[in-house]
Amino acid sequence: MSKSGIAAVLSFLIPGVGQIYNGAFLRGVFWLIITPGLWVGTGGWLGWLCHVIAAYTAYQYAKRADS
Repeated sequence: MSKSGIAAVLSFLIPGVGQIYNGAFLRGVFWLIITPGLWVGTGGWLGWLCHVIAAYTAYQYAKRADS
């Protein structure tokens, strides 16, 4: 699996971990803080959206870094 694929999977499982894996520590901390807040604050409705967006952004960041 490529670095971008690993980052996406990590961030899908735990939003922010893929960003930290890519070296974007502050972005990772952002997702680690925002996601639980949205899970609790919206009763889970926006929690899954955070997982998907975090995975996508981690994938794109890793793909750009490889270029």
